[in-house]
Amino acid sequence: MRICTLRSLCLATLLLLASSAFAQASAWVALRLTPEELKWAPFPNGVFRADIAGDERKPGMYAYRVRFPPGFRNQPHFHPDDRIVIVISGTIYVGFSEQFNEAAMKALPQGSTWTEPTSEPHYIWAKDGEVVIQVIGGNGPSSSTLVKP
Repeated sequence: MRICTLRSLCLATLLLLASSAFAQASAWVALRLTPEELKWAPFPNGVFRADIAGDERKPGMYAYRVRFPPGFRNQPHFHPDDRIVIVISGTIYVGFSEQFNEAAMKALPQGSTWTEPTSEPHYIWAKDGEVVIQVIGGNGPSSSTLVKP
């Protein structure tokens, strides 16, 4: 019996998500973007977002980047779909629970990744400075639901 490494498991997951997305989302086009070409849209809470591919409000795979200002906290919430998140720059603190708990958070520096399973409450903190993450989801439509305190 062959044991899969984390890298091969992630690759297999991404391939599965991609094949599902391409079957559902034929509106994709070939795309090549440098970081300077991303179009960042501001949100009232100080966060910026740059859509890369797909549309999380529709069926299929989607990807986008989020830029959090220093000190930004995202309270416990969950999503109706699985997600893979990659830290592009900075260090983000991530926790899994229905309550924000600094002691239970793990610091994830640039190059780190984490998963957000369907309906798993989680929270983040850009404690030490600006953070940019890339979110990849495969089962839109998606949304965010805050956990009630």
